[in-house]
Amino acid sequence: MTQLINDAGFVTDDWAGDFCGPGAANDCRALHLPSDTRPEDVALTPALQIIRIDFPSFADGRGFTIARALRLRGYTGRLRAHGHLIADQYAMARRAGFDEVEVTDDIAVRQPEDQWLFRAKWQAHDHRARLRGQPAA
Repeated sequence: MTQLINDAGFVTDDWAGDFCGPGAANDCRALHLPSDTRPEDVALTPALQIIRIDFPSFADGRGFTIARALRLRGYTGRLRAHGHLIADQYAMARRAGFDEVEVTDDIAVRQPEDQWLFRAKWQAHDHRARLRGQPAA
């Protein structure tokens, strides 16, 4: 079982469909990408509604790079981080372009909702905004 997390905390997963793998047909609505995916190889089709990017370990940050690259390529659909993430990585995930994080129930028990919510105001401490002279959100 898994737990879905967004800025509101632990939420019910409203995605009921299956995920296709890389190289799926053009009518794929939900795509699951491994952490070694080259973002430029992902076909961003009109049917695509959600992309889930795998994080095989807490120390593997390639998913952040993939997410950012997909957003820069113009992907505006739902973007989900999946796997081994911790609450301390939530702000980075949101800044990279993720809308939500999906973790195992074991991780959710070790990192309860209050720890994720503590980082849900991820824009409030954005050093890049301070460097541009913008006030904190």
